[in-house]
Amino acid sequence: MIKPACLRVFSLVVLLSAFCVCCMLATKPAVAQVQPGDAVKTITIPSFTDLAKRLMPVTVHISTSRTIKPPKGSTHRFQGQFDEEDPREFFGDDFMRRFFEQMPQREQKQRGLGSGFIIDREGYVLTNNHVVDGADEIKVTLHDEKQYDATVIGRDEKTDIALIKLKEPKGDLPFAELGDSDALEIGEWVLAIGNPFGLQETVTQGIVSAKWRKIGQGPYDDFIQTDASINPGNSGGPLFNLSGKVVGLNTAIFSPSGGNVGIGFAIPINIAKNIVPQLKGKGKVVRGWLGVVVQKVTPELAKSFGISQGRGALVADVDKEGPAAKAGIAPGDIITDYDGKEIKEMDELPMLVAQTEIGKTVEVSVLRDGKKKNHSVKIAELKDGKGREQAQAQEPQKNFGIAVREITPEMAQRHGLAKKDGVVITQIEPGTEADEAGLRSGDIIEEINRASIRSLEDYNRALGKIKAGDNILFLLRRGDNAIWIVLKQGK
Repeated sequence: MIKPACLRVFSLVVLLSAFCVCCMLATKPAVAQVQPGDAVKTITIPSFTDLAKRLMPVTVHISTSRTIKPPKGSTHRFQGQFDEEDPREFFGDDFMRRFFEQMPQREQKQRGLGSGFIIDREGYVLTNNHVVDGADEIKVTLHDEKQYDATVIGRDEKTDIALIKLKEPKGDLPFAELGDSDALEIGEWVLAIGNPFGLQETVTQGIVSAKWRKIGQGPYDDFIQTDASINPGNSGGPLFNLSGKVVGLNTAIFSPSGGNVGIGFAIPINIAKNIVPQLKGKGKVVRGWLGVVVQKVTPELAKSFGISQGRGALVADVDKEGPAAKAGIAPGDIITDYDGKEIKEMDELPMLVAQTEIGKTVEVSVLRDGKKKNHSVKIAELKDGKGREQAQAQEPQKNFGIAVREITPEMAQRHGLAKKDGVVITQIEPGTEADEAGLRSGDIIEEINRASIRSLEDYNRALGKIKAGDNILFLLRRGDNAIWIVLKQGK
């Protein structure tokens, strides 16, 4: 039997043991131990309160109106020209009267809403071209509810950027500081301010979802993608970084419903900074012109041209009167460097050329037959109607099935063909890879595997050299354009 004194000692020992075990459990980590040198970073969502207060005054609300004229002769068509069959016999006078009453019979005003931001104390405002395009009247409302008439200083449809100016601005205007959109990182916090659906001074936040997006909006697509909420009315408004600097102009959204689904697009501010001086001084943008049409270098095209990787811009066509032709650049050349800058993707070239000063001589490096060549090219001005330095890339295909015919001068004249000799595709076999690739009747075959095709004999000779499974490199002429396509013949 345990005596009381011993029991007290035993109890004390048990308590001390339990205390030690608890201490050990308390000091034991619940997760894997952090190794020496490991950095532990805490991610926190920033507060946008102070930033919003500071930046809302530089953002403006833009309202526009434009005159819509009625269709010419609409009333005249209702009153007459039913000599053979009068629609009133079928629909009745009441229906026809209500139908034409709904058509505008006099000039009407169409209203528009958008956003913008002040860029200097003189009252210049940046916005989207589509916000002010065709406007007869532009009114700008500031953060303090002061309203000004504004006039368009310059517009650029190709980048969808416009510069407007407040008429007789008063007081010390707040203005935005322009940042560096090239320095943006994917995942970086951004703030959008605008007037979605006419709701003035709406602030939304998100991150940079992607950069260099091509969305088919124009020849110089280079959008910042963000999940900051952007809706109709945000167009032309600023996209800020956490330093409070403008990094983009909110421009477009991807939405099946018309509302925000987390995919918005902004024009990088660096594009705007490059063209604002021209919009101020000339009212338009003057761009450089190289005089080539280029397409993407796919892996299959790279293999056909004997290069190891698909980078650069493949020249599909050259304007005979353009700077590139005068410098010796030819179809089939792959442009790898322009004015000291490496061309990794086809889309990089048009922007670089456009930003080049007119009359400047630049070095253009190309790969021709696997060998590097340098050309000195004097850049000319891009005129309206001239093609841009870009073409859609065609995906490579596995085999082909086409029927051709030799071009005669009579055929060329009758069908309006671009060439009076050569071989034209007359039929595409349904279901073949050529059919799926988009080859069309009327395409003129100019080259096969770099061999010139001037006749049916040339065509048959070129095909005779092709073995089963070989890549076949076509240079096609489609209307005024040329394009390279790679096909692989079925085994």
